[in-house]
Amino acid sequence: MNNTQKVSLKPGNMLNPTPVVMVSCGESPDEYNILTVAWTGTICSDPPMCSISIRPERHSYNIIKERKQFVINLVNEPLAAVTDWCGVRSGKKYNKFFETNLTPVRGKVVKAPLIYESPVNIECEVTEIIPLGSHDLFLAKVVAVNADPRYLDKKTGALDLKRANLVTYSHGQYYGLGKILGKFGFSVEKKK
Repeated sequence: MNNTQKVSLKPGNMLNPTPVVMVSCGESPDEYNILTVAWTGTICSDPPMCSISIRPERHSYNIIKERKQFVINLVNEPLAAVTDWCGVRSGKKYNKFFETNLTPVRGKVVKAPLIYESPVNIECEVTEIIPLGSHDLFLAKVVAVNADPRYLDKKTGALDLKRANLVTYSHGQYYGLGKILGKFGFSVEKKK
């Protein structure tokens, strides 16, 4: 056993890094809003489901609660600055699509707008809202996924997100994703 002692920290959210996404919501242009979220995740494969956590005082909270739908828009490096801006400005005071020059696009299933400039848009329908304390957890079924064709492999048609230069968030900082260290199962793969 190593003699090095770990330092005990106050309990808190230390799971890092986290994805950073822009969540778009609303059913009409006068209601459209964009919320920056770092507390989001995949929660089920079959059926495909995800979650976002939102503080009840956020402008988008009631829009999503009432409309029961939203879009998770993945963020790449060119979108980092507008993603941050959307996280520090309130939709109560700003039309975020107008202010950021982002383009709202009609989704395939939900009425909430996709952000055209995002590499991938995940259309979601809320199935449950769980009050937790400072945030409420919105569980949602994925009902459609839309991808920029630039990120599809030309041979297979598979989504190739390593080319998208996605962004992550860790303790108040935005980071570009680094080099690939391995693929799923690489640790047990037989060497040729």
